[in-house]
Amino acid sequence: MTHLTLAQVETLARAAHQGQTDKAGRPYAEHLAAVARGVRVRGGDAEQIAAAWLHDSVEDDALSEEWLEAAALSARTKAVVRALTKRPGEPPEAYARRILTTPGALLVKEADLAHNADPRRLAVLDEPTRKRLTEKYARMRALLGLEQGPEPEPARR
Repeated sequence: MTHLTLAQVETLARAAHQGQTDKAGRPYAEHLAAVARGVRVRGGDAEQIAAAWLHDSVEDDALSEEWLEAAALSARTKAVVRALTKRPGEPPEAYARRILTTPGALLVKEADLAHNADPRRLAVLDEPTRKRLTEKYARMRALLGLEQGPEPEPARR
């Protein structure tokens, strides 16, 4: 089976999340692009970059698990997307364990956390939300054994 190209995956992910915004009111596709860029900068391969574009698609009901199962994607890309899909009521420890035991998933989650915890993104949120999310992201980084604090993303011009 021929797999979707990264350009096709990006187009698909952007369409699936069309009209969705992040907590700061920005188009959700900006987060997906930042995570894909973060994976690329960290040395991730094409399968991980594809997973970065799709990492929230099933969790956010933008695409179904049935779609993912049938999609022209590698088994590894599908496994990473599934690993990063939080399940209702799932304890953070179980989520972290699944990420740690799925080859390729940790790098994608690290890029996701780095963008989520970017001080520039958090700065536009109200104080209680900013504090709650900062603690949540720090806890997940600790559970995953990642060094504390997000690294700043290079400025885009």
